[in-house]
Amino acid sequence: MKPLISIITVAYNAEAVIERTVQSVLNQTYSDIEYIIIDGNSSDETMEIVKKYKENPHLTWKSEPDNGLYDAMNKGMELATGDYIWFINAGDTLHTNETIENMVESVPGKTMPDVIYGETAIVDVNGDFVGMRRLKAPKRLTWKSFKMGMLVCHQSFVTKLTIAPEFNLEYKHSADYEWTIQCLKKAKTIHNSHLVLSNFLEGGLSTSRRKDSLKERYQIMQQHYGIVTVTLLHIWFAIRFFFAKLVTGRV
Repeated sequence: MKPLISIITVAYNAEAVIERTVQSVLNQTYSDIEYIIIDGNSSDETMEIVKKYKENPHLTWKSEPDNGLYDAMNKGMELATGDYIWFINAGDTLHTNETIENMVESVPGKTMPDVIYGETAIVDVNGDFVGMRRLKAPKRLTWKSFKMGMLVCHQSFVTKLTIAPEFNLEYKHSADYEWTIQCLKKAKTIHNSHLVLSNFLEGGLSTSRRKDSLKERYQIMQQHYGIVTVTLLHIWFAIRFFFAKLVTGRV
């Protein structure tokens, strides 16, 4: 009941936010962690900030060019040796210093589940609380739950390393969505911690990136849930969106 948790942070030119992330991990009351930072050969002070903590026995890092976010996340998994992996990106943080300890203690019995999940808080660039994530984690999560979208973001999704596949680099914007579905398909036991596990840094996507991400998610949904099911769901999404706008008078 004391699993080793591998926490992976990917970063690139993140000098403004990286220290907050590092401190949130290294200040955990739970001691059985390894912390891996994968930097994409930053040109700012990111690595100088990371190296301030080089004496910490839990910390290791790699800094070199990569092929984007998901390539860096794959590199992190290659280095991980823990029972579980957990991706906390630069700018995001664990919710409190007791988060991992509370998460592990939330598991009933003596057998650790394949997946543990929870809720996500949204914070601004100063780390101040903005609100809870709009999509709430379902009481019971399965791979079929993601037909309704990414109900649990990867910052609040902890999975056993043994069932985690590589991220599919064909997807540039939504590989984490596909990866999470793959993990859930392999998982035999899935535990809802009923805890807020992470603080997600609020950041606006450009219109073009948002569209590209939605296109990729649509492709991923068709692959896993079938064309007919996904098409009917999106018709329902469109109708629901229209009536919501009609009620607010913003159509």
